[in-house]
Amino acid sequence: MKTKSRIASIVKVNSLDFSVTGLQSFDLSALNLTTDLEFQLPTNVRLGHLVEKIVSELIKSSSNYNVLYENTQLIEDNKTIGEIDFIIEEEHTKQLIHMELAYKFYLFDPSISSEAINNWIGPNRNDSLKEKLEKLKTKQFPLLYHNCAKSRFKAIAINEISQALCLLVSLFIPYKYKGNFNPIYEKDIKGYYLNMETFSKLDNPAKNYYIPSKKEWGMDPAENEIWTDFNGVVKDIQTCMKEKQSPLIWQKYNGSYIEYFIIWW
Repeated sequence: MKTKSRIASIVKVNSLDFSVTGLQSFDLSALNLTTDLEFQLPTNVRLGHLVEKIVSELIKSSSNYNVLYENTQLIEDNKTIGEIDFIIEEEHTKQLIHMELAYKFYLFDPSISSEAINNWIGPNRNDSLKEKLEKLKTKQFPLLYHNCAKSRFKAIAINEISQALCLLVSLFIPYKYKGNFNPIYEKDIKGYYLNMETFSKLDNPAKNYYIPSKKEWGMDPAENEIWTDFNGVVKDIQTCMKEKQSPLIWQKYNGSYIEYFIIWW
């Protein structure tokens, strides 16, 4: 995995704003960063932890924000009751922000509801945007006001800390879907999803494919150097279908690159 490409992919991702989440947002575009950033990344971690590390380093590398606390566990009676992702400080105003971070891939299923907010689900249908926001509002952000937090963050005034969500999303819609989306969603749509039957029908000898690992999700397919034909990926995709896993596919065709999920459901 190319370190610079992985870092750049996170810098470019938009954060869903207040009009969707109902929570104050923190967008990484607020960071004053030098170009061509590079720093060492951990290897044996899951995607979520990898992104946390990248965002932490981005904040520390910026000229206008500092990290005061990160990944702070709150413990009560020897039990961990939760974790605060970040408490950061704006350099000029000294404003403190409790920031929660999430990096999510959601697929739009129009059959769920007439309200768009209800229809964004995880690739394997085991999580959703609505559930994530509910958890943040009822569990994550209230942690700041728990007695454990007050004792853990003695050096700062809890009541003077604002709260913000950095929800980095990549959105995918059904193949050939004709519905309209709010511009807030539109700018985050990266590709589409389809089933195995449709994928097979759309193949032709000029197409090349790559199945990125989870830690590569969100990176630019155009920077990938390893490609294969339909026969090189079909067995792995069939295995994913049997295991009820929806893989992300990168495709190169006639000099252009696209990405999509193949769903098992």
